[in-house]
Amino acid sequence: MDIRTAFSLLLVLGLSCAEEGIYHDTAKEEDLTTVIMRMNNGSGGHLLEGDMVIPTKRNAMQCSNAKYSCLWQRGASGYVEVPFVMSNDYDDTEKSVIYAAMNEFRDKTCIRFVPRRGEIAYLSIQSRFGCSSFVGRIGDRQVVSLQRNGCVQRGIVHHELLHALGFYHEHTRADRDNYISIKWNNIASYNQYNFVKQESDYLNTPYDYTSVMHYGTTAFANPGTESIIPIPDPNVPIGQRVTMSQIDLLRIRRLYKC
Repeated sequence: MDIRTAFSLLLVLGLSCAEEGIYHDTAKEEDLTTVIMRMNNGSGGHLLEGDMVIPTKRNAMQCSNAKYSCLWQRGASGYVEVPFVMSNDYDDTEKSVIYAAMNEFRDKTCIRFVPRRGEIAYLSIQSRFGCSSFVGRIGDRQVVSLQRNGCVQRGIVHHELLHALGFYHEHTRADRDNYISIKWNNIASYNQYNFVKQESDYLNTPYDYTSVMHYGTTAFANPGTESIIPIPDPNVPIGQRVTMSQIDLLRIRRLYKC
């Protein structure tokens, strides 16, 4: 059985059905931020905003006009193809979760994650330390870390793959002050750089509390405090790690002209 046949089989076996709506975690479960921060605690590398490798000034909207684009390219198939290899450290169940998450991009956008066939630029999905990714296509091998026993969850896989496609966190968008309040007094000075705004227009899409790219209320906060409060309603749930929202999908389609 060749790699493409095996890939297709695992996609079929994977959990390919997406919810019609977004179901937030219950109070007893960890939000996306808590899981990522816990998994990345003690990481030897410098991670911007908790999980982005090698911080840059670019954003998803600037990529399309850059001389060396950080967007993935459309292939002969007519789809945007993102080559990847996957570590054999994952068991079949874990691979099924990752493939199923990839399958949702295939079903709902023009993005196709395809097994690598010698391409120079590709994703290397590995169980390294924590959950992390580069932002956008860097033009060479780039690691997406999905550590076993924590990061191999549908929403977290979506989150890190969206970084690889060129997207930043929702709480850093330029107009965020109209939708959330950052509690600077609850954030240690050495963590405040994680809340620097990104100058981008987000493709004329509204601020999205339900985005899988939105961190939760306790991101980088001092113990027992909150750092991000939705406004005007502080009870709006943020930080879900279930799946991509409808606006997440819309942004992919607009950025990649699906």
